[in-house]
Amino acid sequence: MYTFCSKSELPWRGAGAAAAARMRPSRGRAAPLAALLVLALDAAVAATVPPGRGTLQDAVSAARSGAELVLVSGRYEGSVHIDRPLALRGVAGAVIDGGGSGRVLTVDAPDVIVEGVTVIGSGLDLSTEDSGVFVTANGDRAQILGNTLDRNLIGVYLKGPEDAEVRDNVVEGRADLRMNERGNGVQLWNTPGSVVAGNELRYGRDGIFVTTSRHNRFIGNRFRDLRFAIHYMYTNFGEVSGNHSAGNHIGYAIMFSHHLQVTGNVSAGDRDRGILLNYANGSEIAGNRVLDGPEKCVFIYNANMNRIHGNLFQGCDIGVHFTAGSEGNEIHGNAFAGSRTQVKYVGTRHVEWSRDGAGNYWSDNAAFDLDGDGIADRPYRPNGLVDHVMWRHPRAKLLLGSPAVHVLRWAQSAFPGLHPGGVTDSAPLMAMPPALAGAPMEHGSGF
Repeated sequence: MYTFCSKSELPWRGAGAAAAARMRPSRGRAAPLAALLVLALDAAVAATVPPGRGTLQDAVSAARSGAELVLVSGRYEGSVHIDRPLALRGVAGAVIDGGGSGRVLTVDAPDVIVEGVTVIGSGLDLSTEDSGVFVTANGDRAQILGNTLDRNLIGVYLKGPEDAEVRDNVVEGRADLRMNERGNGVQLWNTPGSVVAGNELRYGRDGIFVTTSRHNRFIGNRFRDLRFAIHYMYTNFGEVSGNHSAGNHIGYAIMFSHHLQVTGNVSAGDRDRGILLNYANGSEIAGNRVLDGPEKCVFIYNANMNRIHGNLFQGCDIGVHFTAGSEGNEIHGNAFAGSRTQVKYVGTRHVEWSRDGAGNYWSDNAAFDLDGDGIADRPYRPNGLVDHVMWRHPRAKLLLGSPAVHVLRWAQSAFPGLHPGGVTDSAPLMAMPPALAGAPMEHGSGF
């Protein structure tokens, strides 16, 4: 049967063995829940729920608003539908199992807390949005805290609530499925003000996928073995800060979104791109580090009026691929170090990458600083005529060692007017900015 205790006696609040023993349910089905759970109305009392088939849904259906339900160690059958404000908290070993069908736990009321439980076994149908925890538009201010979500199609789906919070969870998807068959670790749709922070996400399609939303914050999450760590679509006025992506296809894909703060993130050893800006406008991209591995540290495609500064782009095949008419971007104070090609700019327009007499640091810029002001005495132009010829006519790479190419390179150096349109840094830095030079070279996922 069910037992009740004061909140001060709950195991996660420091109760001893005796208090924990008092909370263990006896065997067999409980007496009628309506009578047994009446004490849960009292804000100072929590009701423990025994494991079993239907016990959790019965407890939720009998609880009053503001109740606190405690899940002890054992397996609870899903799916479970929460239609009133309450707190659902688990002790070690409390597992809600969806049995491979539908949504395991649906939050359909405001001010619900789900904390400290393991949620497993959702269905596998993306068309019905099968999830470990599914929060509807009625779930304003839901808090999904410190849970383990394992082997679900979608880990947590916030579909329409305002000011929800997904924090400090471990979310591992279906590693047995092909990547395009998986769901996302945390998925958000039209959920203004919601926060996703401090989570560890692995084996989904995307770690965090958000679309058609605003004012969201993604802070301090860690990602591994995904397509995109964070994927923004049609979502504005948000923050992406302090996240760590490793071993994914792309770190941070910012697409069709504007007025974002993308700061202090790490992409270490991602495969294709560290940061992708595609129709991303009016945003600040600052203090990020892309290290060792991507084909392109940064890919900027038709992205306009962004402020890109104070970033470290290191050890990629291409430091920055800049194309498709991207205009009005401020790019300064960055460090481009050790990439095979620092900049690939396909276009004839002249683009300036410095501001207020200070540009960027380029590890391949063999320059002098005779006046000692920390700024190279000559502008830096990462691409020349030969680069443009090779990009437009890849077969011409066979001629790279020919005398004609050497003459072309000499002529361009002797007559700067021969330079094609492209990127110019008129005030290249002689040394890496101290804040970036001291940045640790992180590798691996950390989990």
